[in-house]
Amino acid sequence: MRIIVYNIAYGTGSPRALFHHICTMHRYLRTPHKHLQRIMDFILECAPDMLGLIEVDTGSYRTNFINQVEAIANHISHHHQSSNKYGREFFGSSIPILRKQANAILTKTKLPEENHHFFPVGFKKLIIEAKFNGVRLFLVHLAINKRVRTMQLSHLTKLAKCDEPVIIGGDFNTFSGEHELRHLQEELDLVNPNTDKQPTFPSWKPHKQLDFMLCSRSLRIKDFRIADVKFSDHLPLILDIEDLI
Repeated sequence: MRIIVYNIAYGTGSPRALFHHICTMHRYLRTPHKHLQRIMDFILECAPDMLGLIEVDTGSYRTNFINQVEAIANHISHHHQSSNKYGREFFGSSIPILRKQANAILTKTKLPEENHHFFPVGFKKLIIEAKFNGVRLFLVHLAINKRVRTMQLSHLTKLAKCDEPVIIGGDFNTFSGEHELRHLQEELDLVNPNTDKQPTFPSWKPHKQLDFMLCSRSLRIKDFRIADVKFSDHLPLILDIEDLI
């Protein structure tokens, strides 16, 4: 079974350097479709069974009202689910772009069950939980602020505790280092398949490991890699595990 987790930055592409990133901030207000097309073609070539997307636009004027979740799902023939990342009581729900900013899970076969949870703290609150082929996946995008992130990780530790194999993936924003995840890993007996500690951000000159797929030790990992493709400011994570069912 192949799982990909990818922060696609709303299909705004990858700058060539920090200076270029700052000078092209307008792309967050209007972005050409070519960036999304490259992402879709890359994902299709990888042929995932399950795909977790962070920072996906569900149809704002930034994308000319194209729902990126639906576009990707149609391109790779997957089922999909998504939700606004800021929670049900989000104060910015009237702001056109913000109300369309989401995370999503796409799967080759229809999900038998899925749940949307929300962190009690932080701006980005959404947690998508999905069970697929005997594995529970939790997809998250954690806070930039370390204090808030610590509280979110504590909440996630309690939420993800179960008797089934678990994968927790997403953009963890661990700017202080992987040691922030030690308690989560110890409590849930999770391993990081990125044993070489390869960085994932920024894509033009990676030096921070912000994106993770933490796996239950009971899962048999066949392969893990970080793809060197510059279609977003983050690099995608690709994990192959033995099928459970």
